Amino acid sequence: MTVVTRFAPSPTGLLHLGTARVALFNWLYARHHGGKFLLRLEDTDRKRSTEEAVSAIIDGLAWLGLDWDGEIVRQSERMERHAEIARRLLKEGKAYRCYCTPEELAEMREAARERGSPVLYDGRWRDRDPSEAPVGVSSTIRIKSPLAGETVIKDRVQGTVTVANRQLDDMVLSRSDGTATYMLSAVVDDHDMRVTHVIRGDDHLNNAARQAILFQALGWTVPEFAHVPLIHGADGTKLSKRHGAVGVETYRDEGYLPEAIRNYLARLGWSRGDEELFTTEQAVEWFDLDRVGRGAARFDLDKLRSVNAHHIQQARDSRLVEAIRGPLAERRGRALKDRDLERLTAAMPELKPRAKSIPELVEGALFVVRDRPIEIDEKAAELLDADAKSLLRDLAGVLETLGDWNPSAIETAIRGYVAENGIRLGAVAQPLRASLTGRTTSPGIFDVLAILGKGESLGRIGDAGEG
Repeated sequence: MTVVTRFAPSPTGLLHLGTARVALFNWLYARHHGGKFLLRLEDTDRKRSTEEAVSAIIDGLAWLGLDWDGEIVRQSERMERHAEIARRLLKEGKAYRCYCTPEELAEMREAARERGSPVLYDGRWRDRDPSEAPVGVSSTIRIKSPLAGETVIKDRVQGTVTVANRQLDDMVLSRSDGTATYMLSAVVDDHDMRVTHVIRGDDHLNNAARQAILFQALGWTVPEFAHVPLIHGADGTKLSKRHGAVGVETYRDEGYLPEAIRNYLARLGWSRGDEELFTTEQAVEWFDLDRVGRGAARFDLDKLRSVNAHHIQQARDSRLVEAIRGPLAERRGRALKDRDLERLTAAMPELKPRAKSIPELVEGALFVVRDRPIEIDEKAAELLDADAKSLLRDLAGVLETLGDWNPSAIETAIRGYVAENGIRLGAVAQPLRASLTGRTTSPGIFDVLAILGKGESLGRIGDAGEG
């Protein structure tokens, strides 16, 4: 059997982290088993579905690297197929027309509430002849659900879930305007797309029994279900904007790497021993539904930042240079030159261990692309007093004699100067850092000198040592 999973969002908003995790689990499961991962847009709610939301979902999945197989299925383009199945069930006597008015349904709901019983349709049109239909009332089509017995769902995450059929009413398959409900359209599309595993949020668990009944009525194989717990905030409440429940494009714009988001979301509710940090290839190799927990996962922004920092450190230097060149050019007000890119590439091994996001990487790399005379911030300027400037002029003379310009040779020269003059290394390193970067923090000073090169370093030291 070829495993086929599907991600079926309603395009009514952004692709949030919780929804993205459902997509990830479906993608990982399909890729782990060498199967197919399909994308279906459940866009039959024309009032709420928007093309903007469609684009957000597609762009979000593409950025996350969750590639789908085949063409995107739009549920709105399959409405005639859904209606065909409703008519088939009607013809086979497995469904019936219901002529209840909105007022009757409201009375039914109110009576159930007064009794303190579940709000269920009472089946009043189940066995009536359509000839008794009131004039001017359009009918819905309802399934004839079993009146006795149980429906059992063997859920891959939640375990065995048993529902007494008397707790399930005759759900509507087709509305009075002829359009199919979610229950019918989802079942028909899952069958036609040959979906073998329905992996979705546990807020859909109540739908599983109803959909299983519909699959069985149609004589179709019921897919395996796996209902994944939702994500909560760190305080244990439902994930919301205050916890970080924003679209994935926000995390992209804030400088998170897609592989970091994949790593973090995979670990939310799924585990493999004590493994916290892993590649996507490892996640594909390890992932299975048996390791998905039943409890709600908790979102932790600090943990996500830590995971992102790890993946920044693991990323190729050339990729990170490409990621920051645009923001750096914008900050500098000019296009980056070849020498800027060469220096950034050389600096990246020292810059990326200090950053947890792309904006932090940009901030740390600013000194590399500054034009002379560089801007020196207030704290750094305080280090450049008259004594420091004199020291810098003296040190520049020592560095100018260096033949080899690399961190080791530079360190040897500076430590020799410090020892010869009986001063602390910090007394040299601090004003030197201020003159070279314009700040009080940076990668190691010997590395900074090597990254900038001899000419640029001596030029910046000379600028700072004037006056």
